[in-house]
Amino acid sequence: MVRLRPGSNEVIVAVLQEALEGAGLPRDAVQSIDAYGREGARVLMNARGLVDVLVPRGGRDLIQTVVRDSTVPAIETGEGNCHVYLDASAPVDRSVEIVLNSKAQRVGVCNAAETLLVHRDAAQNVLPAVLKALHEAHVVLHADAATAALAPAEVPTVAATDEDWATEYLSLDLAVKVVDDLDEAIAHIQRYTTGHTEAIVTDDLAAAEQFSSRLDTAAIMVNASTRFTDGAQFGLGAEIGISTQKAPREGADGVGRVTTTKWIAYGDGHVRP
Repeated sequence: MVRLRPGSNEVIVAVLQEALEGAGLPRDAVQSIDAYGREGARVLMNARGLVDVLVPRGGRDLIQTVVRDSTVPAIETGEGNCHVYLDASAPVDRSVEIVLNSKAQRVGVCNAAETLLVHRDAAQNVLPAVLKALHEAHVVLHADAATAALAPAEVPTVAATDEDWATEYLSLDLAVKVVDDLDEAIAHIQRYTTGHTEAIVTDDLAAAEQFSSRLDTAAIMVNASTRFTDGAQFGLGAEIGISTQKAPREGADGVGRVTTTKWIAYGDGHVRP
């Protein structure tokens, strides 16, 4: 995870201003309001008519504050309580690779997995290897009773609570639950999802299609890591955020313009480097 040092905004703005000036564009087209603190943020959020749109990037508190208090239109970027579901036919090796990449490749990002759901028919086969790999990656496992019972002796777990299922950890923590079937997995995700990214690992095409069609979320990964939900990975260039809302658009609206885009990616065990 990359952490910016204090003063980074000032340096970034200076670099962008120099680039604008070098291209013959107004230097002040890029500015920072850091010097004005919270009051500056409040004024910006209420500068309707002067500011066209706000795109809050940060934690839940920042995003919800902007959505709740702003009179300027805002694009609500993705808070990510992302799930990986291992279906009954999930192969062990692919499950290990996708779960590990989704959780531990970079933990402090909105497309990192926060909950792992495992079909009861696959649990005894895949969970010991998956839990061992996660433990070796220093992931703390918040497990339900069925998961804890299948954990290898050397893999510690802590008892999961209802709060864990709703938590975006952004850390080396993962909630793990055994579910009876695909229907229970979908019901669990529908209850706790933030609409960002959900992944299924399966060799059953019908299960993949059910999972993809029944979940209302911005992106679905089939046999691929949740970490692929990213503007650059989707070929869209520099990303300003991942919208989990039905965002408005400018101009005349026909049916095609009032529908939303749902990304469905089919992989074959693909993980992000």
